[in-house]
Amino acid sequence: MGDHLTIYILSDSIGETGELIAKAAVRQFKTDNYEIRKFPFISGIDKIQEIMLDAKNELSIIMYTTVNEENRDYIERLGKEYNIPTVDIMTPPLNALEKLLNYPPKREAGLIRRLDENYFKKVEAVEFTVKYDDGKDPRGVKKADICLVGVSRTSKTPLSMYLAHKNFKVANIPLVPEVPAPKELFEKDKRRVFGLVANPEKLIEIRKERLKALGLDYSANYANFERIKSEIEYSKGIMDKLGCVVIDVSSRAIEETATIIIEHMAKNFGSNMF
Repeated sequence: MGDHLTIYILSDSIGETGELIAKAAVRQFKTDNYEIRKFPFISGIDKIQEIMLDAKNELSIIMYTTVNEENRDYIERLGKEYNIPTVDIMTPPLNALEKLLNYPPKREAGLIRRLDENYFKKVEAVEFTVKYDDGKDPRGVKKADICLVGVSRTSKTPLSMYLAHKNFKVANIPLVPEVPAPKELFEKDKRRVFGLVANPEKLIEIRKERLKALGLDYSANYANFERIKSEIEYSKGIMDKLGCVVIDVSSRAIEETATIIIEHMAKNFGSNMF
């Protein structure tokens, strides 16, 4: 039905937004006689001119998403010169938001894509942290951005998950006197290892609650005061050998402990902490 329509999508990023809008718009018309040509990562006027010289020889429309004002103005000028309809997808919402917020936009290309990349990094970190939780596989120590060590109920798992949501791959290793600490820990950069300790009174309270939740007897060795003291002493000995930072989590929220760790990582590794 009618002449063949070509919809050109020009973008200074990957062009997904323009393509979605073009598809949504053209489906409101009774035609299948069209194609969409997408040109991502447009960076200069030479490429714009080359595309629009092709477009002027056919039934076409230019839809574009660019935050670069020079490119936008050039597309508009050539559109008028070549008699090609143009649709500026980004400028109206940017102008409306600028007017409402009273400050100009960043005009940085690809910000949505960067947000998506950040999301996938977070997913990868969470999956890693679940895989190497509670010493399931000590090989994770080598690959981890951060290693947490400590006796049972020193908040290793919840802290690991909190850090994973900050994009850190975390391995946590429980320290138990009867089980030797994995050799991988002693081969790790000590600046990436953090020891968690708590006072015996706090630990016995938490462990009793854990036993209660499991329907077990309080008299179990797990919640025995002397046993807990010996576990803590053992863990401190391991932490001394590791030369790692030791954090007392007795009265700290997860967020507070995480802040200490992140600040330490930033100080020692900067942008290479991941």
